[in-house]
Amino acid sequence: MTALPKTMTAIKVSRPGGPEALVPMDIAVPEPGAGEVLIRVEAAGVNRPDLLQRQGLYPPPPGAPDTPGLEVAGEIVAIGPGTARWKLGDRVTALVAGGGYAEFCLAPGPQCLPVPHGLDMVQAGALPETFFTVWVNVFERGRLQPGETLLVHGGASGIGTTAIMVASSLGARVFATAGGPEKCAACVSLGAERAIDYRTEDFVEITRTATDGKGVDVVLDMIGGPSVMRNVQALAVDGRLSFIAFLEGSRVEVDLLQVMLKRLTITGSTLRARPVAYKGEVAAALEARVWPLLSDGRFKPVIDSTFPLKEAAAAHERLESRGTVGKVVLVP
Repeated sequence: MTALPKTMTAIKVSRPGGPEALVPMDIAVPEPGAGEVLIRVEAAGVNRPDLLQRQGLYPPPPGAPDTPGLEVAGEIVAIGPGTARWKLGDRVTALVAGGGYAEFCLAPGPQCLPVPHGLDMVQAGALPETFFTVWVNVFERGRLQPGETLLVHGGASGIGTTAIMVASSLGARVFATAGGPEKCAACVSLGAERAIDYRTEDFVEITRTATDGKGVDVVLDMIGGPSVMRNVQALAVDGRLSFIAFLEGSRVEVDLLQVMLKRLTITGSTLRARPVAYKGEVAAALEARVWPLLSDGRFKPVIDSTFPLKEAAAAHERLESRGTVGKVVLVP
């Protein structure tokens, strides 16, 4: 194998601020420690937590690189001690706590997964952050079961498209909200039974009608703000409301009597700071339950656009436009 270079291009946050704060820099290529692999990055997904980190609102956890980027795909080019499964040359996709916006990236071995059959590297680089997040918050914390109903807010986002595809493929009825007819059509094409244009339609009324007045079993919410109480109204008895972000604010007023009367569960989580062992368990669940569906061609991650690594600022501008359908991906 070709000797590794000593330095690489990585994207750094020069100061908290707008997309222009992202600048390419030459830094040392890292060396893998115990339980880690070094990946030559061929694709790196761009996610909303990256935007928050750039703004100074979501710092990396202790010990993580300060380079943004939470998911990569590429070839393993170096292996640290105690990494039994992987070998040099393996093509993997990995969830990382930082460092993805670079030509090389360290990843804990348990957080790596093989690239599913039939997917290219750009598609593989768009998998980990959204698929890990959806699995944890819809299927673990939300306890969604086949035959139940799921309402996904932000259905055209990377998280939203993933939730629609996985949940519908595993036997759930899926409803989604999105802004405008084009995004709604995209949600339906991915498996949503009904897409609701939040600009002109009432998701509470529509989901209640579609479920014969019962309401939905699980809501996956990344919006927050005024929609929170509406989510409570949309949920069925014993329903579950799972939060992953708050684009319209986290401080809200909720009538807790309705939570009691319906026996609702309200939950939420962040993944970045969770230990490697836990993320490894999620990776194993995905490999067992979801990766076969990807390899069989049941669905593929939706790619909105790709940008060269050095144009990370433009990639952030694209994601911040809220005009995307699916994932934005950097290609070193």
